[in-house]
Amino acid sequence: MKNRSPWLWIPTLYIAEGLPYFAVNTLTVLMYVKMGVSMSDMAFFTGWLYLPWVIKPFWSPFIDLFRTKRFWTLAMQALLAICMAGVGFLLPLPFFFAASLVCFWIMAFASATHDIAADGYYMLELTPHEQAAYVGVRSTFYRIASVVGQGGLVMVAGLLENRLESVSMAWSSVFLLLSAIFTLIFFYHLRYLPVAPADHPAPEPRNAVDIVREFGMTFATFFRKPGIIAALLFMLFYRLPEALCIKLVQPFLVASRESGGLGLSTIEVGFVNGTMGVIALLAGGILGGVMIASGGLKKWLWPMAMALTLPCLVYCWLAISQPQDFTLICSAIAIEQFGYGFGFTAFMLYLIYFSRGDWQTSHYAFCTAFMALGMMLPGMAAGWLYETLSHFSIVTDGVPSGFVNYFWFVMLSCLATFAVCASVKIDPEFGKKKS
Repeated sequence: MKNRSPWLWIPTLYIAEGLPYFAVNTLTVLMYVKMGVSMSDMAFFTGWLYLPWVIKPFWSPFIDLFRTKRFWTLAMQALLAICMAGVGFLLPLPFFFAASLVCFWIMAFASATHDIAADGYYMLELTPHEQAAYVGVRSTFYRIASVVGQGGLVMVAGLLENRLESVSMAWSSVFLLLSAIFTLIFFYHLRYLPVAPADHPAPEPRNAVDIVREFGMTFATFFRKPGIIAALLFMLFYRLPEALCIKLVQPFLVASRESGGLGLSTIEVGFVNGTMGVIALLAGGILGGVMIASGGLKKWLWPMAMALTLPCLVYCWLAISQPQDFTLICSAIAIEQFGYGFGFTAFMLYLIYFSRGDWQTSHYAFCTAFMALGMMLPGMAAGWLYETLSHFSIVTDGVPSGFVNYFWFVMLSCLATFAVCASVKIDPEFGKKKS
């Protein structure tokens, strides 16, 4: 089994890592809005689903103690298949909201645990040279999962909405399809996921007390790093405009024109957000990497911060003008997503920069936890903000003011991004390509 080509399992492993993340954090937003859940309830309760990715560094060390990474990977894939089927069966019921949220909570914890186990397995099964050689493969198939999760599955839901004439049955079918896919992935990996010789529980006798003590040491050293306050503020607020946008963009796209939205169909949302948007996002990220390699992170931080924030103006324009040309809408969102991909590059590289030194892996995990927290908290408040700002009337030529006010508030939040960029200190040479 050790001699099997990584091509047999890396693509499917990272599709399995990406799909549940996008199902929990993206599909739920559009699904609940289409099923009549209020904006404030949708944003608040789906915002909580980020929590497992925030706190996963706290339980990741214990996965080393019990069984193997292969075992945890397979077990979580089986659990995800069961939870997806549970969502599918519960959506047509009257109490679907509370019941499906329970399944999504379990899915979120299972997905976060699967991330830990799958990434650990990747490092144990492959040599350092192979890890470097296949890093592009794993990234590519994770992005394919993004296109499928945010685009393909949404478009399938839209087609089924038209055919079945029932929103609940359409989304129920989508999650039953996802469950079938994960069942197939589980049995495929049961057969083709190699048993890595290095994949075994911690060899030396370690107990929970030792793990907690070691974790406490890494936690303490993280918060003693120079510039920790500025760094934490950067992690929490650099992406504030995007964190506010992400919960309301899909509801804005499908909302009727009478209520201030664009009135797109579910199929159109799947195409514009999950296909065109993701392609533009990837292009922006690639260009961002090239630019930082040529000039360094410090040089490109401010241009990238502006690229991440200022294109949010397209949503202000869309909300005010409500264009009917679908090509124009696609172009506007592609511009915003390209800017976000370009600007996000600086953020991820800063996490690597701040994590340098002893305990680098653990400190990077803490950074990603604060990154998730920075998306979770604004997302939870997004629905309440929208409903509150809807009560303030602004002259918009007859257009309801809810989304218009909200997206102008998003633009105001860009000031937080600029403030945290001004507070961090970065080595001018970091990120530059060496000769």
